[in-house]
Amino acid sequence: MGLYDFSVYDIMKRNAAIHGDAVALISGEERLTHRQFLEKVDRLACGLANTGVNKGDRVAILAQNSLEYMYLYGASAKLGAVMLLINWRLTPNEIELVIADGSPKVMFVGSDFQEMAAPLVSKFDSIERSYSMGTAAGDFAAFHDLLENSGDDPDVDVSSHDAFAIIPTAAVAGKPRGAVLSHGNMTAANLQFIAAWQLTARDCTLAMLPLFHIAGMGFSLAVMHAGGTNVILTRFDPDQALRHIDEDKVTMFAEFPPMLSTMLDRNKELNRDLSSLRVAGGMEAPDMVKRFEEETGAVFWTAFGQSETTGLVTLAPYFERQGSAGLPCLMSDVRIVDEHGEFVETGKTGEIVVRGPLVFKGYWNLEQDTEYTFRDGWHHTGDKGRLDEDGYLFYAGRMPEKELIKPGGENVYPAEVEKVILEHPQVEEVSVIGIPDDKWGEAIKAVCVLKSGESLPEAELIEFVASKIARFKKPKHVVFVSDLPKTGDGSIDRAEVKAKHGPG
Repeated sequence: MGLYDFSVYDIMKRNAAIHGDAVALISGEERLTHRQFLEKVDRLACGLANTGVNKGDRVAILAQNSLEYMYLYGASAKLGAVMLLINWRLTPNEIELVIADGSPKVMFVGSDFQEMAAPLVSKFDSIERSYSMGTAAGDFAAFHDLLENSGDDPDVDVSSHDAFAIIPTAAVAGKPRGAVLSHGNMTAANLQFIAAWQLTARDCTLAMLPLFHIAGMGFSLAVMHAGGTNVILTRFDPDQALRHIDEDKVTMFAEFPPMLSTMLDRNKELNRDLSSLRVAGGMEAPDMVKRFEEETGAVFWTAFGQSETTGLVTLAPYFERQGSAGLPCLMSDVRIVDEHGEFVETGKTGEIVVRGPLVFKGYWNLEQDTEYTFRDGWHHTGDKGRLDEDGYLFYAGRMPEKELIKPGGENVYPAEVEKVILEHPQVEEVSVIGIPDDKWGEAIKAVCVLKSGESLPEAELIEFVASKIARFKKPKHVVFVSDLPKTGDGSIDRAEVKAKHGPG
C-alpha cells in the first residue's frame, strides 16, 4: 500500500481499531462486532492465499446475501483479488457468459444455486476451487474450512487504483459487459454517501437489496465506512425487514419496487415501530414516496447513477425539486452534451456525461468499448437528461443505442429481449419498449409482427423468452400487429412504436 492509498480493507481495519466492540453485522440472531468481523476477514484472506489466490485473481460469487458475502468483500480487498459479482437471477447460459468473461480462479456458490452451477464450475479450467457458502455440499468445499488458520497477514500491496470488483452490466449487444470498480471508486462513493446523509457510527442499514448490485453494495459499504451496522437479509422478506427496523433501529435502506409498498402494506397488520428510519432511496412514484414519508417521518431521496459511476452521481430529497434526479454530488462533475460532444445550453436535453473519482476503470476485456465510453475525456453514460438553472438533473431516457428498461430496479436492454423473441419461429419482427407499471416501476412490452398465416398465444411467447434469458427480462405485455412503423432507412421506428403502444 502506497503513501496515498486507502482500500476497502483499510475501512475494516479502521473500524476494528476505533469501533471494535460496536456491532458491525447482524444476520438473523447472529451479531458480530467490528473486531470480530475483521478477524473473520483476516482468516478468510489467509485461507484464500494458502489456496493460491493472488492479487488480480478473480473470485466469483453466486449467492444470496449472507455474512460470508461480507467476509468475501473484505478478504478479496485485503488480497487485491477482484470479486466477480454474479446476478443469481440470470439463467445458466447467461451465468456461463459471465464466468467465461471473468475467468475466476475460485468460485463461491450459495446452496440454492449449486445444482445449477456445478456443471458450469467443472466446465471452466480457470476455476481451480469451488466452495459452498456454508457447509460442504456435493463437489463444493465448505466455506468455513478457509477460516481454519491463524489469520496471518498476507503481504500484498493494494493501491486505490487496483480493481475491487467486476459488476456485469445489462447486455447491450446480447452479452454482458463487466464494469470494473476500483478501491478508490468505492471509497469516494462512500464519502459522498456519508456527506449527503451525515452518516455516523450510530447508523444502521438494512441490506435487503442483493449484494451483487451496486446499490446493495454501495449502501452497505458506505454505512460500514462510517462505522455503522449492516443488517443482512438473505433476500427481501417484509416481515423480517420490518422486524429489524423495529428491533435494531435501522436508520436507512435502499429499495426497488415493489419492496416499499409491500412493507408499508404489511405493516398495517404488524404495526412495527418505524420511527428510527431517517433516510431511504430508490425508484418510486410520488404517491408512494409521500405515503412512506408520512408513515415513517423519514426522507426519501431521488438520484441518478449506474454501476459505471460506482452508484450515484446526483442526489437530493425526492420533493426538493420534484421530477428531478437531484443535484450533482460532491465528487461528481455532471454535464450535458450534444451528438458532437459539445456542451449544450442550460435546459437543453442531451447525453449525460460524468467526470470524477467515481467513474469506473473501464469494461473488463473490452478496450474499444472503454475508449468509446470515455471519449473526449468524459464518461458517456448513454442516458439523456437536462440541467435546470439551479443545477438539478432531469432524466430524459436512454440514448437510442443504449435504450434501457428497468423492471424492479434491474437493467434490461430491449435489443437483448428482441434478439430472443426473433428466435421464435413464428415471429417476423418485434420492437420491445418500456411502459410504466404500478408495482415494478416499469414493465416490458413486446410489439410483434407474426409471419404470414401464423398465430401465437401471448403467454406462450412470454414463457419462450423466460426459458432463454432471466425471467425478469421476459415481457409482461405482448401485442400482435400487422406491421411496425419504419424510418427512411427501413429500420423500425422505435419512437413511433412508443407513441402508438406506450402509455397514452
